[in-house]
Amino acid sequence: MTEHDRLERTGPGTDFDFKNDVLAEFKSQTGLTEQTVRLISAEKDEPEWMLQRRLDALERYRQLPMPEGWPGQPDLSEIDVDGIVPYLRPDLETDDSVDSWEELPDDIAATFDRLGIPEAEKQALSGAGAQYESEVVYQNMQDHLEEQGVIFCDMDTAVQEHPELVREHFMTTCVPPSDNKFAALHGAVWSGGSFVYVPEGVTVEMPLQAYFRMNAEGMGQFEHKIVIAEPDSELHLIEGCSAPHYGTHNLHSGCVEVFVGEGAHVQYSTVQNWSTNTYNLNTKRAIVEADGTMEWVSGSMGSKATMLYPASVLKGPGATDNHITIAFAGEGQNIDTGAKVYHNAPDTHSTVESKSISKDGGRTNYRGLVHIADGAEDASTSVECDALMFDNESTSDTMPYMEIQESKVDVAHEATVGKIGDEDVFYLQSRGLDDDDAKQMIVAGFIEPLTEELPIEYAVEMNRLIELEMEGSLG
Repeated sequence: MTEHDRLERTGPGTDFDFKNDVLAEFKSQTGLTEQTVRLISAEKDEPEWMLQRRLDALERYRQLPMPEGWPGQPDLSEIDVDGIVPYLRPDLETDDSVDSWEELPDDIAATFDRLGIPEAEKQALSGAGAQYESEVVYQNMQDHLEEQGVIFCDMDTAVQEHPELVREHFMTTCVPPSDNKFAALHGAVWSGGSFVYVPEGVTVEMPLQAYFRMNAEGMGQFEHKIVIAEPDSELHLIEGCSAPHYGTHNLHSGCVEVFVGEGAHVQYSTVQNWSTNTYNLNTKRAIVEADGTMEWVSGSMGSKATMLYPASVLKGPGATDNHITIAFAGEGQNIDTGAKVYHNAPDTHSTVESKSISKDGGRTNYRGLVHIADGAEDASTSVECDALMFDNESTSDTMPYMEIQESKVDVAHEATVGKIGDEDVFYLQSRGLDDDDAKQMIVAGFIEPLTEELPIEYAVEMNRLIELEMEGSLG
């Protein structure tokens, strides 16, 4: 492997925009056909029921239209699914993913080492999983959690070892393939991802992490995640994503399904730093039972275009949903993010706090939906959207949509848009900061509601990513 053990810098100003030589043990043909779907399923030795779900999703994909006609939505016309490699298994020189960091091949280990994953695992995590291309290459969890019945494994292992749980929850009631065209695409060619199960009454004190790296040019990554939190359990899962820059477009179309039991508490945090040739089109949704709490914390940076709207269905009385999102768009980027909340029961509560930053002509957009069903008495929701722009060429829009079918509710919405003020910069300069540092401090304060929800290592990473995005734009 030593002849391939080199990392090539592909862009200035970031430690995340690097690539490895592509070493594949197996690589599918480009395009989306029934033959490709059957091949992926056969490579994974899947049961017949999973193959059938893939084929049903493929048929849905062919029937559903592309998202279009939304005001300000990203242009998806350059996505060529027939030109994308949907499945690539990296060459591990072993039969399976490994459970020791030292067992990883040198080039893959070096990739994640540069991204800080081993150090993060040592300092802040109960367990970690790392996916490279289409397959999970590393999975580990602390022994005491296994002893309590916690399951944290890759999705392929879950299909084989926990088929009843997967069959019940995989793209059935939470995110069916009929939800949208890219959910259907995902259902047909999904590969990798994480499966988490927390038994009733168990608290996972430290976060679990799932990290996804897309290294090869012109590929698609379609990881699937299922999180099941039984009643009165508690869990924090952190997801990190990155990819290097290439001349052709990559597609990331993952899916997250979260099931929050009665009185359970789940926090799902995402720090994404895709390259500017990646289309990031994810579907994330949670079903929350009575008195359960779901928290989404999302940081969307990088990518050519992002369309991401984490959703929660508040199914039981007293269920709660909180969203904190931040989006950063630079030149040539359209970051379209938001949140969806469905209040389907009485005494349910939700908050949405959205932060967006745009510079050099970039576009950010908050696109949200709050639905309060007839009979959901005493439901309450609060939506707050703040946008910060660096220049007159950048764009930021807020498009909240509220469907209120019950009169006995409390609904609030607030939005602000502004540029970095000269007075604020001057004040900080008078305290000894230069212009660049002053603006970075203002941005750090602007995004603090998100970073304070992350463990310290990830809060530092989030601020560092923002600084890297701002390089060259200040002054």
